[in-house]
Amino acid sequence: MSAAFDGALDDYIQHLRVERGLSKHTVDGYARDLVRFGARLADEQGSLEEVDEASVAGYLVTLSQQGLSARTQARALSAIRGFFRFLVQEQRQQQDPSELLEGPRLLQRLPDILNRDEVLRLLDAPVGSKPNRIRDRAMLHVMYAAGLRVTELIELDLADVNLEEGFVSAVGKGNKRRIVPIGAHARAAVLEYFAEVRPKWARTASRACFVTARGKAMTRQSFWSLVKKYARAAGITKPISPHKLRHSFATHLLAGGADLRSVQTMLGHADISTTQIYTHVSGEHLRKMHERYHPRG
Repeated sequence: MSAAFDGALDDYIQHLRVERGLSKHTVDGYARDLVRFGARLADEQGSLEEVDEASVAGYLVTLSQQGLSARTQARALSAIRGFFRFLVQEQRQQQDPSELLEGPRLLQRLPDILNRDEVLRLLDAPVGSKPNRIRDRAMLHVMYAAGLRVTELIELDLADVNLEEGFVSAVGKGNKRRIVPIGAHARAAVLEYFAEVRPKWARTASRACFVTARGKAMTRQSFWSLVKKYARAAGITKPISPHKLRHSFATHLLAGGADLRSVQTMLGHADISTTQIYTHVSGEHLRKMHERYHPRG
């Protein structure tokens, strides 16, 4: 890669990390895609200023010929587009050569969800008064009640949980904070955990909401294992993951009549098109109900 490309890329990565607050995983993905694009430019002995629509399109064709998936090609185009938009904003480039290019069409995969009965069985699976069961019950209830990502759940601080008003304050992607109500059942489960378990387990200086018996915050892997364990106990045979509870949360809200903008806000989606996938799931559910119960279905 040329020195000019390297310098521009370093500045862009810094912009993603500091100004946009993107996660390390996301930034690393953009960096890999752009390094590969820079290597292609170096092979063709082209400069950053010479990149035009044809050269970006040709690069995407090369990715396709190499057998890379449509999703990988779309991600590469997204990385290039973001890079050049940054350079245009910084007045280091006159125009974005990828602006008018369309990425490959992706087959939108509908998220798999738990139905209402399966969710209730999962939430009821941690039975009993053992401390770990009380904690696990509270975590499952909060995750489903607020539609949290697993990272958002395990990173909740005590200050993020307002049981008096009945909401949690979660920090999502891009370091953006959102307020989500949790409802009476989740509130009761957390109250029991705060009264019976956390004072015995948490270290004095710990601010983590959900802790292990050692006083540390729960890890993603540990919570994933718990979800699978309780799914088996609840007789749920379909593949399960913590994120499936988030999908179920969104789908059940929309099926119950919630408006799309409200669900978008509660999920913390920056773009409403990300939330719209759940309307397809809800529509499919309604179609099946119509076929099953309508006399002319």
